[in-house]
Amino acid sequence: MSWALALLGACVLALAVIAVAHAALPGEIGLGQAQAAPMVEEIADEAPPEPEGPPFLAFGEPVPGRKIISPWGLRKLPWEDHGRLHEGVDIAADAGAKVLAVADGVVVGRGVAGGYGTYIEVKHPGGLTSFYAHLGSVERKMRVGRAVAAGTPIARIGNGGTSTGPHLHLEIRNGGDPINPILFLNRRFATADDLPVEMAETVSPRVRLATVSTIPESKRALMAAKIAKAKAKNRRGRLPPDLRLAQLALQRSAD
Repeated sequence: MSWALALLGACVLALAVIAVAHAALPGEIGLGQAQAAPMVEEIADEAPPEPEGPPFLAFGEPVPGRKIISPWGLRKLPWEDHGRLHEGVDIAADAGAKVLAVADGVVVGRGVAGGYGTYIEVKHPGGLTSFYAHLGSVERKMRVGRAVAAGTPIARIGNGGTSTGPHLHLEIRNGGDPINPILFLNRRFATADDLPVEMAETVSPRVRLATVSTIPESKRALMAAKIAKAKAKNRRGRLPPDLRLAQLALQRSAD
């Protein structure tokens, strides 16, 4: 009988040791036995922000430091009877001055086209292209298919096509349609969604009467006929202000 009691005591002692060992293991905690884990104090200082990557598209100036002399919008030139959309901006500069690519892209066109004269066109990300016209020349190495970086010289200022003096005509196009370049020049866009295309498509209904310093040779006969017709309609031969300025420009062009 004593041996049985001794065996029973040994079993109880063994079970107690196992229970203590089990409690020391990271096992599951029974329902109602869970204890709150000790709180770990968060670091007060925030991690430094990630450095910003390159923008999706960044625009510069085609002729740095030069002013726009004729903005985007409805415009009426002296030899025209009605206003029409001026599809870009005109930037005055000396003949022969360098014209720079306004953004990274690929040359997709160059040549001579009617009133635009000599031109070059560069395609950019986001479906945009920049179009440069009235040029004196295009750089020889700027062949179709050549990649160009923003600020790369691509052409020279000229007075070709229907031009009233040495200047650059710059257009920004979205899928072939002209949009307002002023909303893109000297701006950086982080993503394609940041491009202000919808805003740049807006055209003010106001028609601006353009004054010019010279009349293009191709328009001089037309301008002379228009002035003569206006004088004939007025008994005193007076001209409205815009035609008086055009007459002065015509006289300068003939000198």
